[in-house]
Amino acid sequence: MANQGNAIVQETPRFDLESYIQNYTGPTRFDRLMLIGRSSVALHLDALRAAFAEAKKSHDTGRYREVATYFNMVAPSEAEELFSKSWLESTDAANAAETKRLEREMKVYKNNLVKESIRMGNEELGRHLESIGDLGGAAEAYSRMRPDVSTPKHIVDLGKHLVSVFLQRKEWVSVIGQLNKITGIQGSDDEKLMQPYIRSMSGVALLGQENYEAAARNFLEVDGSSTSIATVTDGLLSANDIAVYGGLLALATMDRAQLQTSVLENSKFRAFLELEPHIRRAIAQFVNGRYAGCLSILASYRADYMLDLYLHRHVNNIYTKIRNKCITNYLVPFSCVTLESMDAAFSEPGQSIEVELAGMIQKGLVNARIDSINKLVRTVKEKPRVRLHKDALEAVSRFEKSTLDRLRRVNIAEAELDVKNPRKGHNAPDSGDNWFEISTPVAE
Repeated sequence: MANQGNAIVQETPRFDLESYIQNYTGPTRFDRLMLIGRSSVALHLDALRAAFAEAKKSHDTGRYREVATYFNMVAPSEAEELFSKSWLESTDAANAAETKRLEREMKVYKNNLVKESIRMGNEELGRHLESIGDLGGAAEAYSRMRPDVSTPKHIVDLGKHLVSVFLQRKEWVSVIGQLNKITGIQGSDDEKLMQPYIRSMSGVALLGQENYEAAARNFLEVDGSSTSIATVTDGLLSANDIAVYGGLLALATMDRAQLQTSVLENSKFRAFLELEPHIRRAIAQFVNGRYAGCLSILASYRADYMLDLYLHRHVNNIYTKIRNKCITNYLVPFSCVTLESMDAAFSEPGQSIEVELAGMIQKGLVNARIDSINKLVRTVKEKPRVRLHKDALEAVSRFEKSTLDRLRRVNIAEAELDVKNPRKGHNAPDSGDNWFEISTPVAE
């Protein structure tokens, strides 16, 4: 698996595979099993067997071939017994026949010019193409529904179909665009029902874009009091996922005061934290200044997060951000700290934090100096009076630049050196978008 370029997780995860995968339905169930099968040393065989069974339940022969290829690497004899060439050929033939049938029906609907029939035909064709793994064709079929939708429910259904396809294709910008369209048409009652879906899917898309702060805000605002998260998200996410994503991203992007008010005292998010108490403990340890305890809790669950479908690519980055925050906050109350005490708090036995700390200082994350001879870390405290003077000088500089720009623009207009829009003739333009000034200095 390592030769195929997969990230390998040597540690045994804490979750039970069978119980874990029951939280998901649809394509994400197979994708999660495949990720575990490709990455986990302890669970790869069980996950690949489950993925093999899951692929055979569907009509997607591409997934079936994919899992067969990986299974053949780790257990050739068992893969040969499980692989069914006859099922593969019959399913391909049935998929092709069903596609042709639906396309013929669509031609009839278009000839009849019945908008509702055309919409339903495109929806049925899109569902079929999505089920057989033709995501590009499914997206096109769903998009053709747009001229024929007539009610808010139809717009919501269309948006959810496209979000499902774009999530599988990891097209995060398109996911955000479709969610914005859904949000714009909701009424007060529907908006409350759709809020968990919109917030959670937005969080996943923003996480994929590495916009961790915005993603954290969305996950923290998910309201799961009215219905099941798995039901709302069509089996894509579980309530445990919301707790983990929201908690980790909040730890990586928020300060201690924000964590206290936006996470620990958040009535909406408290229900999710109860499902993952270790996340709540890690946040509480950080808020209380017990950074070593916070990092220890997170390290014990790292293997679980490395096997998560949407989180695994970001675990290293998120953990690095949290660790840097812990080190930075640890140094805040002190003017001088021994490297020995920092090693005890943040390093493994026999290792030193000196090299890591030097890298943070070079990147500007920590304002400190390392005394390698005396093994001390001396923080550089900026005096409030000096900072105030700097801020005042920067404000004056910005004001002076803005004033000069305004005077230059007035002088250009008075000297009639501004270039008019040819379409407007010599009359003054209505908006600033239709003209521009020559930046030649004018004597006052």
